[in-house]
Amino acid sequence: MEISEIKRLVKKSIKIRMQVVNMIYKSKMGHIGGSLSATDILVALFYAIMKPGDKFILSKGHSVEAYYAILGDLGFFPKEKLETYCQFGSEFIGHPSIEIPGIDIATGSLGHGLSIACGMAFSFKKDKKNNRVYVLMGDGELQEGSIWEAAMFASSYNLDNLIGIIDRNRLQIGGDTEAIVKLEPLADRWSSFGWEVKEVDGHNIEEIITTIKSFSRNNKPHMVIARTIKGKGISFMENNPKWHHGVLSDEEYRRAIEELKSQLEGLT
Repeated sequence: MEISEIKRLVKKSIKIRMQVVNMIYKSKMGHIGGSLSATDILVALFYAIMKPGDKFILSKGHSVEAYYAILGDLGFFPKEKLETYCQFGSEFIGHPSIEIPGIDIATGSLGHGLSIACGMAFSFKKDKKNNRVYVLMGDGELQEGSIWEAAMFASSYNLDNLIGIIDRNRLQIGGDTEAIVKLEPLADRWSSFGWEVKEVDGHNIEEIITTIKSFSRNNKPHMVIARTIKGKGISFMENNPKWHHGVLSDEEYRRAIEELKSQLEGLT
């Protein structure tokens, strides 16, 4: 990729993070840590990877803020509507809703997204369509048994048009994933279920794009384990489980916006 395009996408990620912070600060609710860890992945998907007709499912539906911000930026609805996030009567609720243009699946109950993605991918294959299905999962979500049932189905039916992505920030609401229910060796586990697995830096947009575009139709479903930082981009939130769904004070909001503005200015 050209350096100018990478720079454009990095700037886009910072602006999306700023929008996430604004939405959550104004509404006084939301899951900020996981939205910030997933932002670079979502930017790579929506601005550089996905093609018309492809499908996306945010299985970790509680991290919807970055998803909404991107859809607004892409013109699915007036961006001003983001100001109503989680306000009384707003359709922009705290999990993806099919009332929002650009969202096909309502998610929120963890562990369901991969199963739905399998059904979509299976349908595309039966209809001989070349489209792909992308599903973003949280790492804590992998403790749900339905994930592994779907993993078996995907490899059994050679769903090589299915790309799963794990936001591997290693934190869930109760703390470190490895202290709650051990996931490692995560890559080996997915490989043992018949998936092609690649690991990336989940904040290196170029690496994310290059890796996902490298997947071929090889009769295997594909999994990207994206190593991320919960609360990425805001120093006092990074790797701090408090910010799974923390609410910013006025001073914390000011500090967060200043940090993000500084990062943006450093790219000009």
